[in-house]
Amino acid sequence: MPTSLQLAEGNPILLDAVRRSRKLLNRRALIGAAASAVPVPGLDWAVDAALLSRIVPAINAEFGLTPAQLDALPAHKREQVQKALAMVGSVLVGKFITRDVVLGMAQSLGRRITARQAAKYVPIAGQAISAVMGYAALRYLGEEHIRDCVRVAQAARLALPQPGRARRLQKS
Repeated sequence: MPTSLQLAEGNPILLDAVRRSRKLLNRRALIGAAASAVPVPGLDWAVDAALLSRIVPAINAEFGLTPAQLDALPAHKREQVQKALAMVGSVLVGKFITRDVVLGMAQSLGRRITARQAAKYVPIAGQAISAVMGYAALRYLGEEHIRDCVRVAQAARLALPQPGRARRLQKS
């Protein structure tokens, strides 16, 4: 399966959005990894849920796919986006991110998360393994979402927002 950068190849604006999204994803995944290494039951789940509930809207904003950005589009363009969403099958693009959505994402990685929980109670090596698994899980989910956003933006032929404007729209 091609990476998000490979999907965006040939479109410099889309490539920039992917790079900014990946940079944000890497930072958040490192925070998740640090939380995974702490041997406190449930802490990593809470941190992962909080990180995902913030990173998904931020990635959506980079691609012009937040609910507010989509509402601002002309009707024909919104229809194109809806068709692209149906084609891609993403449940996170253009939606408000709720606790239930984040839990559904986490359940999709159930085995890894269970192994991560068990590993963290083995001194030092287990905590390192748990941190690596936490990082990998967040990176995987984030990369899948970035890939979906690229596909939707390409299929709908969206004009992406300016980098600074995307962040301002996401914060409001």
